Amino acid sequence: MMNLENTFSEVRSASRELALLSGEKINEILMAVADAAISETSYILAENEKDLVKMNQADPKYDRLKLTSERLKGIALDTRNVVGLSSPVGRILKDVTRPNGLHLRKISVPFGVIGIIYEARPNVSFDVFSLCLKSGNACVLKGSSDADCSNRAIINTIHNVLIQQGVNPHIVELLPADHESTAALLNAVGYVDLVIPRGSSNLIRFVREHASIPVIETGAGICHTYFDEFGDLAKGSSIINNAKTRRVTVCNALDCVIVHESRLKDLPTLFELLIDSNVIIYADEKAYEALEGHYPKTLLQRATANSYGTEFLDYKMAVKTVVSLDKALEHIRLNGSKHSESIVTENKKNADRFLREVDAACVYVNASTAFTDGGQFGLGAEIGISTQKLHARGPMGLEEITSYKWIIEGDGQIRKD
Repeated sequence: MMNLENTFSEVRSASRELALLSGEKINEILMAVADAAISETSYILAENEKDLVKMNQADPKYDRLKLTSERLKGIALDTRNVVGLSSPVGRILKDVTRPNGLHLRKISVPFGVIGIIYEARPNVSFDVFSLCLKSGNACVLKGSSDADCSNRAIINTIHNVLIQQGVNPHIVELLPADHESTAALLNAVGYVDLVIPRGSSNLIRFVREHASIPVIETGAGICHTYFDEFGDLAKGSSIINNAKTRRVTVCNALDCVIVHESRLKDLPTLFELLIDSNVIIYADEKAYEALEGHYPKTLLQRATANSYGTEFLDYKMAVKTVVSLDKALEHIRLNGSKHSESIVTENKKNADRFLREVDAACVYVNASTAFTDGGQFGLGAEIGISTQKLHARGPMGLEEITSYKWIIEGDGQIRKD
């Protein structure tokens, strides 16, 4: 902690300076950062390549780590999109005058300093900075060693823009990519107001268990789709394929299909589209028998206890057969991560019950869990998907990374009771 105390102190001081920046100035900075992401493409990609050569291309994290010219263009576009979003700061959430004449207003304010711990996702460095700046928060970033060269190139690029704009560059700092820095950040009481882990369930569990500052859990997504006895086969096939294969390394990707036993005969058709993506299926005994001879032998395996409650982040998927909606709900309760769950059914009673009883941030009927995303929800951008219930739940956009305070104006009132 002592080695980083000066860094934390500088970020805390810089966070107070953010309150002096106008909305116009913040947007000007964001536009300049977007431009720099493009102009510094060669530099950023060269540093990214240093990280890539150290990772096996077969590792599912490789795709998340890899930056390209097109991806940097997308990052720049996302940053410019943040410019077009309304500031979440200063919104009047409640305005009331009490009988005694006191005028009370509840107003949105920044948290102050937000810490982000994330794995091999260098795009997060740009995303978090833009969202934190727009919401008036300074940020302390702690990336993984897998992406350290990439992250440092991105933060150097941002720092250069801030200096050119005459803004304190300490509003964003990247910590060393070591375990000591993680421990320091998790215990930066008095400096950091909130820490958000983005990554695997192991990372989130570690942060939750070791943090002395408030934590919002995001990222770990063990997502299910239940194909009900009244499910439409065409809808189910399309939804399952999209949720599983659109992008396997993201938290809203499908990990387990639960199927009503009366629909086992439909499994070969239901999973036919998955073959093109070479999805490995870990099937329980009944599902295995239904798929044997219809699904490629090299891609079909028998499920074990470890097949369930696993976030694969790969072209892999478990299948669980159930005899009723009750058993499907039970399986989700025991194995889900409260992220995103979906039911495919044409039965409104079953759909309504699923919506009512599933305890998750996002619950779907006849739609892919791939939609769990701030942009898809109309939030413009997101800092992560919260899987807890305190403060924020689901995609966390600009509004979710603010707090509030009460402002009370009087004219000499005193309390007499």
